Amino acid sequence: MQLQGIQRKIYEIRGHNVMLDFDLAKLYETENRKLKQAVKRNIERFPSDFMFQLTREEWKKLITNCDNLPEGVKFSPATPFVFTEQGVAMLSSVLRSSKAIEVNIQIVRAFVYLRQYALTYKELAVRLKDLEGKFSDVAQAINYLLKKDQQETEQKERRKIGYKPE
Repeated sequence: MQLQGIQRKIYEIRGHNVMLDFDLAKLYETENRKLKQAVKRNIERFPSDFMFQLTREEWKKLITNCDNLPEGVKFSPATPFVFTEQGVAMLSSVLRSSKAIEVNIQIVRAFVYLRQYALTYKELAVRLKDLEGKFSDVAQAINYLLKKDQQETEQKERRKIGYKPE
């Protein structure tokens, strides 16, 4: 799968970029049930910052906001597991297939790309804020000069009072 296709399957939940278990199972070309069994057998490898299960409310919100979820999973009685970048990396050691290793490399690259994009975006936002401040100063100076010029023009156009020598 291409990097962009993987990136579309990364969601932000609880402040983490995560992937859903059924998306990972599809990428690894295994059944979701088998993926979950492997995780449960090795649960000590998956602390809460590597993997967590969505609450009903989180799952409903995700279903409401995402059009690209498969129809079959939307009505599943169990809420999905979600895996952070570290959790995805741990999955390759649990699944132990060449496909899992190959797919993991692509997924980790997608997470890294998203992180770099986010850093670039934050950097850009800081620079724009700095420029905004500088332009604010320039705008104030230009307004001051325009007002001063306008006042001088008004003074010149004013009718002069006093004696006019002929």
